[in-house]
Order: sequence, then C-alpha cells, then structure tokens
Amino acid sequence: MERRDFLRGLALLAACPFCVKTAYAAEGVHWSYEGEEGPEHWGSLGKENGACSAGSQQSPIDITGAIKAEIPDLATDWKSGGTILNNGHTIQVKAAGGTLKRGDKTYDLVQYHFHAPSEHLVDGKNFPMEVHFVHKHAETGALGVLGIFIVPGKANPTFASLAAKFPQKTGEEIALDAVDPKGLLPSSLRYWAYEGSLTTPPCSEIVDWMVAMEPIEVDPADIKKFTALYSMNARPAVAGNRRYVLSSS
Repeated sequence: MERRDFLRGLALLAACPFCVKTAYAAEGVHWSYEGEEGPEHWGSLGKENGACSAGSQQSPIDITGAIKAEIPDLATDWKSGGTILNNGHTIQVKAAGGTLKRGDKTYDLVQYHFHAPSEHLVDGKNFPMEVHFVHKHAETGALGVLGIFIVPGKANPTFASLAAKFPQKTGEEIALDAVDPKGLLPSSLRYWAYEGSLTTPPCSEIVDWMVAMEPIEVDPADIKKFTALYSMNARPAVAGNRRYVLSSS
C-alpha cells in the first residue's frame, strides 16, 4: 500500500505539477465541456493532458457490479467557513480546513465543488447534481475525493446558504462565514470505492474515489440556481476497464 501511494505521488508530480497547488484541475490550458475543447478533445489540448485520452483508470465511471467488502468506515471532521468562487467551470468552495479519515489514512480537505448532472452513474442512471469533496494526503500528494449525489426534495439548509451566495460572474469570490459542509453529508456514509482520476484536465490518475450510496435532498429551486450558471458541467462516464469497485457491506 505504501509503495503504491509513493508511486502515485510521483505520478502526480510528473503528470500534473499544478495539481499539488490547486488539488484538482489544471491552470493555463483552456478546456470546456462542449465543442472542440470538450471532453473528447481534452487529451489533445496539451501534453500534460495525455491521461485524459490514454489513461486506463479514468473517472467518472458507471458504478455497476460492485463487490461487497470490508472497507474502512469514513469519518469527517470538517471546519465551517471558507470562500465560494465561480471559477468558470463550476462553483467551488475553498475550504477552511478539516479532514477525512478512511481507516488509518487521513486526507486534508482542500475544496468542494459541484457538477450538473452527476458525473458518476449508478447502474446507468445519473442524478441531477453531484458534489465532490476534494482532499489531499499530506505525505503522498494523492487525492481522496468523496462524491455525494444530490436530488430534488426537501430543503437542505447548507446547500440553500451556498445557493444564496453563488457568485454570478467568473472569477468572483465571496467569503463564507458559518456555512458547515457537514450539512451536505447523507445520514449514512456507506460508499463505493475505486481507483480513478481527476474528472477534469489533466485527468491525473491519482484519486482514491469514495462515492456515497445515499444521496442528499435539496430544494429544487436551489438546484435551478446552480444550473442557471452551469447547466452541464459533467464529464461523461468512461470505461471501467475491469477495475474493481468495492462497496460497504
């Protein structure tokens, strides 16, 4: 396990020098979710994006045929606050800090952001939205990303607070005072786990993916506040390439 993490840390440095700083996406290479700069072309937009087309452990995937296993429980200890940014691809919250523990491994929360529709599928079905909590392992630089599906239903106070402050213009950033990201967690943290990649360029294959089985409900009007800004910012699901997907028992 330690050797694998070390090798993935080297891969992070080699394939994505910016990711150590930004923790999730390349800066300096223009890309989009449609047209000539859309997902099917990401691999040709720059040599640092080669994994987007040539990688064998890309994300997101259609979660199907998962194997029940004794995988470690998840425990979050996230701090409230931070800043909320419209970065031109999504709405992203730069976190105030906190950790995600998975067994004996601890990741530090860097940021969380949203996609519409969901990037991961479950048995061929997608969801209206998905939030990704991006964490980084301090020693290896590998990422641990927790994905949670979002569906319309009863209001969620945390998401409502964020939606009320979604920056309308690219580059606009607003301070958050008391927004608690734990309010975006479902009641159960049973999850699927697999080895994958960033879902944005440079698509580096350095991610321990954890996708919660239980979605959260939010007010449909708050979903519309996001889709009014980003109606489609999801990379299509890619081939699983015979990877094992494990599920909490």
